[in-house]
Amino acid sequence: MAHTEGNQSQNFRISRSTATAVLTIAFALAIAMTLPGQAQSFKVIHSFTGGSDGSNPPIGLTFDKAGNLYGGTALGGIKSEYCGPTCGMIFKMSRSGSSWLYYPLYLFTGQDGAAGGQLTFAPDGSIYGIGGTYAYHLKPPASACKSFLCEWNNTVIWTFCCGADSTGGLTFDPSGNLYGASEFGGWINHCSGGLGCGYIFQLAPLGGDNWTYNEIFQFNEGTGTHPTGRLIVDQSGNVFGTTAGITEGDGNGNVFELTPSSGGYWNENILYRFQGGSDGRYPVAGVIFDSAGNLYGATSAGGGNGGGTIFELSASNGWRFNLLYSLSSSNPYTDGVNSSLIMDGAGNLYGTNYVNGAYNLGSVFKLTPSAGGWTYTSLHDFTGGSDGAYPEGSLVMDANGNLYGTTIAGGTTSANCDVDASYQCGVVFEISSQ
Repeated sequence: MAHTEGNQSQNFRISRSTATAVLTIAFALAIAMTLPGQAQSFKVIHSFTGGSDGSNPPIGLTFDKAGNLYGGTALGGIKSEYCGPTCGMIFKMSRSGSSWLYYPLYLFTGQDGAAGGQLTFAPDGSIYGIGGTYAYHLKPPASACKSFLCEWNNTVIWTFCCGADSTGGLTFDPSGNLYGASEFGGWINHCSGGLGCGYIFQLAPLGGDNWTYNEIFQFNEGTGTHPTGRLIVDQSGNVFGTTAGITEGDGNGNVFELTPSSGGYWNENILYRFQGGSDGRYPVAGVIFDSAGNLYGATSAGGGNGGGTIFELSASNGWRFNLLYSLSSSNPYTDGVNSSLIMDGAGNLYGTNYVNGAYNLGSVFKLTPSAGGWTYTSLHDFTGGSDGAYPEGSLVMDANGNLYGTTIAGGTTSANCDVDASYQCGVVFEISSQ
């Protein structure tokens, strides 16, 4: 594959009319629901309108060190021939008392990225992202901001020839290299009618916004097909992730580890191959580490109850597979867990069902370990009304144990929002621990 390094810098200035509109929508929508019999409450903290705030956030949220939330929308902002009706934006939400203030951080032009994968903060407080055919670097203004709205500067750090299809975003290793997974593409192109089986790439820093691009592993039938989800990297620089299949179309998938080799092309160690039975199918959510180095992940289908599974791979037992919980689904063909789990300090796991739940519109759940297994608690079942529907991105948790996430649909209905979401615009929500 031919790749070109992008040196273009896009710095879009938010107009005065946009600033006025954003100040108008800088509110916290107080849709609060106390969950029966539980010590949590659900609240929508922003309902997208499809106007200057954008709509239909396809990615989860990310915290900065000060406790501000960052995310992205698929639509809104600039109209462009390069990205359909509108190109989407990156936004920031800041707490103000018991409310949250919302404003755009950067509006995409169609030639500088998109909200395609979860955002990643660098140690210096800048943001790296990936979307469409671009990997990009967002930086705050060089001088101190003197107004409520301060647009950030965006530099494209790499242009992919054929799209990256990287829904998991970018991940740093301890040396400052960035890694991402492309679900399609690669020179092994017999998958998906010639679209390719997918690959893992590395961006190595050269200084400033100059990077060297390396494809470190190409997938094929047998090693796995279509890597999805967010990659993670251990302290030794090894890369871990999941694929949606083992062979083309089987939907079973695997959990893999990539280790560097002297020739520059990395070696794959398949830690577990899913069988498509009680262990689940389509492990598209990626994996996470606990403090002992064990891996946790989820499948979006299959399992004993048809709704996917939550699993552990035990590091001390040669990556032995442990089935933790089988999720339920009234329709075995709907999507279960599509995004990464998170774990709190007590070892509880949290995640989102994209479609499953009481109304088949998604849910937020908690799994609590006990001596006899794991206990499932539904923290919220989305109704498709003002509370939202289809939580596509991962959750994040603050220092007080409150959860935050997004839904791609539900909330406000507007003709400016995604037709595939019935013109519903999506929401940002909080589930507080009381």
